[in-house]
Amino acid sequence: MSESPGLDGLRVLAHPVRLRILSLLTGVAMSAAEAARELGETQANVSYHLRRLHEAGLLDVAEEVRIRGGLAKRYRHDPESGSRFTSKNPREEQLLIATMAEELKRRSEFRVPGKPGSTSDAEMWVDRETWEKALEHARELSDLLHSAAKPPRTRGTIPVSATVSLIEMRRR
Repeated sequence: MSESPGLDGLRVLAHPVRLRILSLLTGVAMSAAEAARELGETQANVSYHLRRLHEAGLLDVAEEVRIRGGLAKRYRHDPESGSRFTSKNPREEQLLIATMAEELKRRSEFRVPGKPGSTSDAEMWVDRETWEKALEHARELSDLLHSAAKPPRTRGTIPVSATVSLIEMRRR
């Protein structure tokens, strides 16, 4: 049975391996074996997570190929597929953000010292117009990076990390 956002909503996204798979499969379609090699995970583990993401509608089967007499599915992630994942459950959103924070910690271990980047953290009050403009810029940034994603180790590319979480906070 296919998972839907109503069953466990954002929870399907709140796993570090799944976040890594979605990032990887934005730039290229891969089979479980190919993705496992790239991620340094077992094929069985990656295969399980690929199925969960596919059932949730976050991955498409891009092609089926014959490999050593068997049929392997290659999956691809369309970043737009996640836009329908919303939740009225604050616990699910907190779980997703916590998973993103853990993934950011992992990625930070690979930062190239001395190379330019941008890090910003803020908790502040702004007017509604500024907030809406910031959200639009974040969406544009995400679209730019996702549309330019290439297969790992493509000549002329560099590995980068982008984690953005803009949230409107309730008044305390």
